[in-house]
This record gives sequence, structure tokens and C-alpha cells, in this order.
Amino acid sequence: MFGFGGKAHKEIAASALHALLESGSALVVDVREANEFAAGHIKGAVNLPLSRFSPADIPDAGGRAVILQCAGGKRSGMALDRCAAAKAAIDTHLAGGLAAWAGAGYPVVR
Repeated sequence: MFGFGGKAHKEIAASALHALLESGSALVVDVREANEFAAGHIKGAVNLPLSRFSPADIPDAGGRAVILQCAGGKRSGMALDRCAAAKAAIDTHLAGGLAAWAGAGYPVVR
């Protein structure tokens, strides 16, 4: 629940994210590197690798919630710290990352 820079981050469970995606209410931003994204990702996710992540590059979500995601939660937390520093209104990431998503049995696009 707490960011690496001391800021509180919200976490969303895989089941809650799945429900948001099913209803068209979320945009997933995957902050893993391009090769990791290509190996498997959540359907519809946008890839913005942490190595060059800027909140300004996040596409317009059209009113949907923006949820950051990585492999396990560390890099998405770091990206949330960058969002907080930029005063971006993005404060939520997928608890446990793609590992939790796949572990819950949700599909991964390969």
C-alpha cells in the first residue's frame, strides 16, 4: 500500500481489475520492458516501459481508471511515484502484478 518514495499507493486485486476491464472501465498501463510485454500481457494493455516512463505519455483513458501493472508490483510502484511527483491523478496499481493476474487464472495474451 505504500510507495517506494513514501507516498501511499492504492492496490487493486486481480479480480477487481478483471471486473473493471470486463465493464470497459479501466485502462491498464504495463510498465515492463517491451520484450517482457511481448512475452505476455493483459489484453488491451498499453506498454510504457519504466526505463522511459513519463506520466505525460499515458494515453487519454477516456474516463476509465488508469491502472499501472508490472511483473510483481515493484516497478509499477516506482511508476506511481513518478506520477505523484508529476501531480498526475494516477495512484493505483495491480497488487502482485502480472504474476497475480495469471495466478488467478485470468488470460494472458502471448
